Amino acid sequence: MAEEERHAADSAPESVQCPVCLKTFTQFTINRHLDVCLLGETVNYSTIKAEESASPAVKRARTEDTAVLQVPQVPQVPQVLHSTAPHSTAPSSTAPSSPAPSSPASSMFALFQPNKNRSPVPSGKLFNKLNSANPLSKGVKRGLVEEPGQNLENAGKTKEMCQTSAQTSAQTPAEAPKDLRRTLFTLDKPLAEILRPKSLEEYFGQNKVVGEHTLLRSLLDTQEIPSLILWGPPGCGKTTLAHIIACSSKKKGTSRFVTLSATSTSTNEVREVIKQAHNELRLCKRKTILFIDEIHRFNKSQQDTFLPHVENGTVTLIGATTENPSFQVNAALLSRCRVLVLEKLSVEAMSSILQRAVESLGITVTEAAPDKLTPPKDPVIYIQQQALDTIAYLCDGDARTGLNSLQLAVQAQVSLAQSQGLRGGAAEVVVVNEGHVKEGLQRSHILYDKAGEEHYNCISALHKSMRGSHESASLYWLGRMLEGGEDPLYVARRLVRFASEDVGLADPLALPQAVSAFQACHFIGMPECEVILAQCVVYLAQAPKSVDVYKAYNNVKACLRNHKGPLPPVPLHLRNAPTKLMKQLGYAKGYKYNPAFSAPVEQEYLPRELRDINFFTWTPSE
Repeated sequence: MAEEERHAADSAPESVQCPVCLKTFTQFTINRHLDVCLLGETVNYSTIKAEESASPAVKRARTEDTAVLQVPQVPQVPQVLHSTAPHSTAPSSTAPSSPAPSSPASSMFALFQPNKNRSPVPSGKLFNKLNSANPLSKGVKRGLVEEPGQNLENAGKTKEMCQTSAQTSAQTPAEAPKDLRRTLFTLDKPLAEILRPKSLEEYFGQNKVVGEHTLLRSLLDTQEIPSLILWGPPGCGKTTLAHIIACSSKKKGTSRFVTLSATSTSTNEVREVIKQAHNELRLCKRKTILFIDEIHRFNKSQQDTFLPHVENGTVTLIGATTENPSFQVNAALLSRCRVLVLEKLSVEAMSSILQRAVESLGITVTEAAPDKLTPPKDPVIYIQQQALDTIAYLCDGDARTGLNSLQLAVQAQVSLAQSQGLRGGAAEVVVVNEGHVKEGLQRSHILYDKAGEEHYNCISALHKSMRGSHESASLYWLGRMLEGGEDPLYVARRLVRFASEDVGLADPLALPQAVSAFQACHFIGMPECEVILAQCVVYLAQAPKSVDVYKAYNNVKACLRNHKGPLPPVPLHLRNAPTKLMKQLGYAKGYKYNPAFSAPVEQEYLPRELRDINFFTWTPSE
């Protein structure tokens, strides 16, 4: 008998450890368990037990009708079914027909089988309780059941509790209990991260890109996601759109989603992720979507790492950048991706985002003044509509700035109300008004990058506004640059150029005015020199314009660059003759000294090939 048991142990299938939860399984059941750990699918563990008991030659077919259980922010808790509960009255349709072994270690499923170097776990103890801690701030823990006769009953309760926990965690903050709403303001995450949309229905402000009848919307619905470069200003929804794609991929189980940041990721880490993506595609036939935040932070050689893998489809690349991809992304990589331009959020879109936020947090929007509000029975938070409108206008289309400003204003007033309540004051009503919001924002959030595209956009707008003699527009673009932190000397240098290029001889005093402004800015600096720049900008905008000198010199450059053959020599009569030999060669011979004549002098000053050319009227085509 001992010999037979030893032979059976030697022929038993080799155990494999799950790399996710570190549990031990047989090589025939590890794939089914990976569906639980990686995809969040529910599975009947009695089926796994039956498959373990079956012959190794029988291959298990993967089923597609398993339900998907998504538990955001909560660790996956496997359902537990005991195979030999002594007091069980609920038979399993998938249980094996052969009687269960009497060994205590084998009376449990492979999910709880100990490793070979560990002691057996008593069959009377089962992990099937959930900790009642707040799932938003702590992980779910499992306790021990002391009564072995209630294993199946407790397993059923475990399943119900897990599903209830998943439903509670998946609820929006508006459906959460009031105590959870209060704790939202005490979490470490910013409000913009807590309320990040999970679906396109909650995604506002980018209808041109992901609207109902757009190409990208249809591709997302069919899970045919191409490689993308998301380009837009901060807070417009680039990262959120990537997370929505991730949520959709996880629900349908069609792709694996990996997130990296170019600010903290090395090239070796990228190669490791690509290697895992290759193995995932080869073994599991599942694609990998690789999201790179701030992709412009990668240099050209680092970006070249993605080229062959994006080309052959090993990874689907989604890059997010605030810089112009024409300058910051390799042309070869850019040709393999579709560029989506996300616009700055409008005031209407920001109002919708803020309205969703206050509804989710249980904050009441009111038009009434604080002294006219009726004290409620329970503590309540009010926010005036004017305060929400102020955030929508002052956040400059940045949803992250708007939501975090709302959180800051509400947190400050709630803390103040709590302190007043501790002192015995009336703190039943918390009201957030426009003043509280402005205090948190301090000033308008101005989008301006001194080294990025917005820098060139604004200086171009300033130059063209002065050229068009529009004083108000010129002052506006000057203010956008200076308030955004632009170097005043850079602006002054551009004004000096404008004075000669666009004003020119129409007002010869424009150039001295611009040079004086540059010197004054160099002496004084900001912020005192801003009025000096404003004076020069208005002067140049009002001055008459002439581009004759600018055009004539451009014609000269075109003539020199397009000339065929050697350039013509300087005429002899225009050359100096400081030596006797040069005089003998004819240098300066026949030159007429103009001041020696009372009338205009007829004399040629251009080479013979260019005579009769007037560069003020001549065009390069001639």
